[in-house]
Amino acid sequence: MGKSKVLVIGGTGYLGRRLVKASLAQGHETYILNRPEIGVDIDKVEILVSFKMLGAHLITGSFEDYNSLVEAVKLVDVVICAISGVHVRSHQILLQLKLVQAIKEAGNVKRFLPSEFGMDPGKLIDTAMEPGKVTLDEKMIVRKAIEEAGIPFTYVSANGFAGYFWGAIYNNEDDIATYAIKTIDDPRTLNKTIYISPPKNILSQREVVQTWEKLIGKELQKITLSKEDFLDSMKVLNYAQQVGLTHYHDVCYEGCLTSFEIGDEEEASKLYPEVKYTTVEDYLKRHV
Repeated sequence: MGKSKVLVIGGTGYLGRRLVKASLAQGHETYILNRPEIGVDIDKVEILVSFKMLGAHLITGSFEDYNSLVEAVKLVDVVICAISGVHVRSHQILLQLKLVQAIKEAGNVKRFLPSEFGMDPGKLIDTAMEPGKVTLDEKMIVRKAIEEAGIPFTYVSANGFAGYFWGAIYNNEDDIATYAIKTIDDPRTLNKTIYISPPKNILSQREVVQTWEKLIGKELQKITLSKEDFLDSMKVLNYAQQVGLTHYHDVCYEGCLTSFEIGDEEEASKLYPEVKYTTVEDYLKRHV
């Protein structure tokens, strides 16, 4: 099977740069949307130059110039969106909807991976607590647009990022990128949600702390906060802070990430056993 041509949008970001590396490592002809708004951000410019030296193609395009977006999409088989919604999520949603429109108009894309990579809104939207539910609602808006446009897709649910270390399922960001790129040419993942839930990384917070204690040879002092006290502490916070901490409630108190069954055909470490994923213990060893 021939390798795909892959366009990464947001290729200088936290996860985007890892997706670019994984795409190149797996032999795909890789394109990065070089958005003018990057400007003279030296760090991002240096990242782009380093990728170009590795063989990536830099394609000038912008969400402000819709035609340039369509022309960039026409160059490839696969589009991966990795623009961040951490700071202004509603803006990210609007950009993704514009990208969906461009992909539909181009008409040549065989797989689209939208900027998800976290919790699966399809599974959690009915039980999520307000106001955090708003982020899942927004993801579902993008999914609806993708599916109504008839665009072939794969949704990647990576649960908790190891660098942020807050989920009940932890994943090294480089592993997330490796698994995501694995899906793009795989007919088993077409029009499906793929979960990155490696068995050794499904741990409670207490188990993570115990792993750390084992590595450092020291028992830590622990404070237990009840669900009621946690929710009371949120009342004095602003809306944006409450949105974020509501997810902590759903993950840490309600166990939402492990509350549903995942079939072998949907779980990345079972689909791709050749990938040696980073365990929580291996990850923590870096910081001992």
